[in-house]
Amino acid sequence: MKSYTELEVWMQARVLVNAVYELTKKFPKEEVFGITSQIRRSAISIPSDIAEGCGRSSTKETIHFLFIARGSLYELETQLYLSNDQKYITQEELEKIQQQVIACKKLLNGFINYYKKR
Repeated sequence: MKSYTELEVWMQARVLVNAVYELTKKFPKEEVFGITSQIRRSAISIPSDIAEGCGRSSTKETIHFLFIARGSLYELETQLYLSNDQKYITQEELEKIQQQVIACKKLLNGFINYYKKR
C-alpha cells in the first residue's frame, strides 16, 4: 500500500484546502471567528481524516475515517453555498471551487469503494 502522501485523493484534498484559504482571505474581518474559521476547519479535516484513516490498523477503521472526511467535504460544500448567499464569494468563484469539491468527492468515493472491496 502506498503512503497516504502519495494518494491522489489526499493530494487533491490538499489542493482544495489551499484554494479555500485563498478564497477566504477576502472574507469580512468580522467573520474571522465565524464562517471563515468554520470553512477552513472543514477543509482541513478532509485530508487530515484521510491520513488518519490510512494510519488505522483495520479496514473498518479506515473506512470510518474516510466517511468522516466525506462528511467534512459535504459540510464544506454547504458553507461555500452559504458564503455565496452572503455575497462573500461570487457565483463564478463558487462554481470554480465547486469543480474542485466535485473532483474530491469522486476520488474519495472511489477510495471508499476500494476499501469496501478489500
